[in-house]
Amino acid sequence: MNFLAHLQLAGADENLRMGAMLGDFVRGRAALEAFKPEVQTGILLHRRIDSYTDALPEVAALRAWFPGEFRRYAGIIIDLGIDHELARNWGRWSKQTLDVFDGAVREMLDRRASEVPAELWRFMDYADRRGLFAAYRDRAEILYSLRGIGRRLSRPNTLHRVEDIWGPFEIRLRLSFQPVYDKVQSDVAAWLKSKSTTTGS
Repeated sequence: MNFLAHLQLAGADENLRMGAMLGDFVRGRAALEAFKPEVQTGILLHRRIDSYTDALPEVAALRAWFPGEFRRYAGIIIDLGIDHELARNWGRWSKQTLDVFDGAVREMLDRRASEVPAELWRFMDYADRRGLFAAYRDRAEILYSLRGIGRRLSRPNTLHRVEDIWGPFEIRLRLSFQPVYDKVQSDVAAWLKSKSTTTGS
């Protein structure tokens, strides 16, 4: 999952949303414990979503479909593809428009700037320039983002040629998206319930 999916799955709880944004930037127990417990739960939820999604048979089948030269990068392509599908069908998942949701995320980060690491600010600078997350509705933006990731990777890669396979990949992703997202939503609800029961809140 990528940023937009993590944010939507976090629901309306602001601390979970902060954790959703921080999940890729907080590494190790000491870094995790620097945040208040409610944000830690959001970071752990981010990690849970990633591990649960990667283990789903539908996602494994998608990874296996990729031609050999793209397979090493299948996880990156699938993550951005999921955000694209979510953005395209946003009204199915949220009563807020995507643009309003997008603005609320930026307002939250600005208000809680002291909790935002430099790496995340750099990403948000890029997001502001590109009109993300709302721009994930556009296939061209997803392809642009994937090419950008490819340029930042240290080794030669095929992400600059994702357009070559995007058509057939997108067909398979659209067939898989609903069952995958339904399963992830159910797991998120169960995981949060178990945390609530454990903490007695």
